[in-house]
Amino acid sequence: MQTAADAGDAAARLAAVPAGHRVALVDPRFVGHVHALRLGLTDPRFPAAAVPGALTAQPEARGALMRALRRATAAVGAGAPVAGPDADAAPGDRTVPGRIAVALEAEGTAVKRPELGSLTAAVPTDAGARAAAESARDQVDDEAVRLRSAVKAHDGFFTTYGISPYSRYIARWCARRGLTPNQVTTASLITALIAAGAAATGTRGGYVAAGILLLVSFVLDCTDGQLARYSLQYSTMGAWLDATFDRAKEYAYYAGLAIGAVRGGDDVWALALGAMVLQACRHVVDFSFNEANHDAVANTSPTAALSDKLDSVGWTVWARRMIVLPIGERWAMIAVLTALTTPRVVFYALLVGCSLAACYTTAGRLLRSLTRKARRTDRAARALADLADSGPLAQGVAAVAPGLRGGFTAPVVALLGTLVMIGAALFLPYGSWLTVVAAAVYALLSGLAVARPLKGALDWLVPPFFRAGEYVTILVLAARSDVPHAVPAAFGLVSAVAYHHYDTVYRIRGGTGAPPQWLVRTIGGHEGRTALVAVLAAVLTHTSGFTTALTALAAAVALVVLVESIRFWVSSSAPAVHDEGELA
Repeated sequence: MQTAADAGDAAARLAAVPAGHRVALVDPRFVGHVHALRLGLTDPRFPAAAVPGALTAQPEARGALMRALRRATAAVGAGAPVAGPDADAAPGDRTVPGRIAVALEAEGTAVKRPELGSLTAAVPTDAGARAAAESARDQVDDEAVRLRSAVKAHDGFFTTYGISPYSRYIARWCARRGLTPNQVTTASLITALIAAGAAATGTRGGYVAAGILLLVSFVLDCTDGQLARYSLQYSTMGAWLDATFDRAKEYAYYAGLAIGAVRGGDDVWALALGAMVLQACRHVVDFSFNEANHDAVANTSPTAALSDKLDSVGWTVWARRMIVLPIGERWAMIAVLTALTTPRVVFYALLVGCSLAACYTTAGRLLRSLTRKARRTDRAARALADLADSGPLAQGVAAVAPGLRGGFTAPVVALLGTLVMIGAALFLPYGSWLTVVAAAVYALLSGLAVARPLKGALDWLVPPFFRAGEYVTILVLAARSDVPHAVPAAFGLVSAVAYHHYDTVYRIRGGTGAPPQWLVRTIGGHEGRTALVAVLAAVLTHTSGFTTALTALAAAVALVVLVESIRFWVSSSAPAVHDEGELA
């Protein structure tokens, strides 16, 4: 930290700092909480940020900062004090940091101004104002505020009352010992994998240990996010780990339960895959709906107003949060049932609970969409197109086919294609080439569904229909094959594909767009993979070659997707975001 004698000296000292470093300007008269400064000056997610009396700039915003500071220096004189009054400015902008922040925004550089709540950040200009600011600061314990703010404002009932009251203190303990959120995230993954291994033993003792370890993993899963918020340690690697490890933990645990059940003489692989498919489809409904509507113009509806009204009544808030079976409630249910019952009971409970939750959330989204008068943006249409994951076959159809008109045409066509594909897999003789014909129809209808920009009221349903079409087809064909280990191989394939779809979601959330088109083309798109599995089922009917082919396909998709995903998330172009948790 250096003290500048005047504005010209401040400009010279900032210019001497190496280009790759963050810099900050703080008014020497600043009075406030340390955590207020921490929020304004240390969050890595924003190029520039400010609180009253302080301003910071990351390397990408330093050029704009220096230009603004030089203009301010020229206007007031190089020998002017670093902090000078400006009667025409807002209270927070009457200092050099405040004026520079305004100048940055005028130039087009976004300046993040974090909400401080009860925290104090002020630049008093006389003794009375200083005494008032110091009194306000001393009346609020900023460490207590910091601990409270480490916990998400909106979370499930079990997480809020069963985990967060003590996990925030674990987060502080980790911060004081120099542990990072990524290390805690990794510990959570390792714990969950050990839990899956315990479940795979197929013994009662193993199931009890698995249930306990799964809860410990969830405590660590909450702690990593709270540690990131407590210490403001957001990173690109953290975003990637947090976004993917939850899925890896859940899928690995399902596999462990299925292996344990087989050891006990009960094959539940189809149930395990069904639970994974249902959960993934629930998530894509949430993702698609939010991407379609978060920046829509005139985004209001009577249903949304009713929802807000219900949120004003305490018990309805918790009831509505619990009914969607969020990750806390879901993992608690899995852990308890694992310890007390059998894997089959666990998967039955998951399928019933997630089905009811899916009906509730999807019905609410349908009502909001039908009653909402909103204009979808080009960005929303692009996001839905990326979430659709259309491969070369669908893209080729979309390029030559005229766009179908009608407000509900795209989801209806997508639903029709999905029903044709799943119906053929379910009801046609297994291995029939008519299933391949159905896959061709599915590819054709998939292309027609995305031939026009997805801006209709219900167009957010298109990606979920495609996910159901692909995942359920793979599940049904593997289950009907009567080939040993075909369903576990299908489990691996859907896991690899689902990873790709979650990766797409988090890239879009970070504002960097979907994975590159070459990746989508290489792994075939949803319609290409579905058609390939249908062809494999027809060619390798009732032979072990079907299992081998599914395994090879799963390995190939996983290899390509993981290599590109790791390359992206560890690169400098990846967004420094922190996932606030799944929506369902």
